[in-house]
Amino acid sequence: MLTALEVFTTVVVGVMVGVEFSVAFVMNRIFNALPDDSGQLARAHGGRMLGAAMPFWYIGSLVLSAIWAVAEWHHSGAGLVVTAAALLVVSVVMSILLLVPINNRGKTWTPENRPADWKEQLNRWDRYHYVRVAIIVAAFAFLAAALT
Repeated sequence: MLTALEVFTTVVVGVMVGVEFSVAFVMNRIFNALPDDSGQLARAHGGRMLGAAMPFWYIGSLVLSAIWAVAEWHHSGAGLVVTAAALLVVSVVMSILLLVPINNRGKTWTPENRPADWKEQLNRWDRYHYVRVAIIVAAFAFLAAALT
């Protein structure tokens, strides 16, 4: 049963990393290259879609990692899992404090109602997101290392 938890947790976190990596390095670049207001509208739609799913995914990943850490507390890989869980805590706190407020504003924007500094806000979100992606990639790497 523990092996199933380890594999499931690693897959859940790994898929989350893939989605967030894709947002950072693929989707947002595509959106930014779209003509006129299409990119901003695409980012607003993406913010609504992923904004609905990601809280469950981030918290679920953290809970699964915490369960794994407790279950393996006295085993050699526990430190790696605890480190991964700590990084996931950082990603959740960072999301709540830095990214979610910008996303909540951005997902309601249209070309008619967006603020004058909308591009600066999206660029700030992107910078925070790059850091968050690095953090969750590191968490995933620690979980993968704990599997060995």
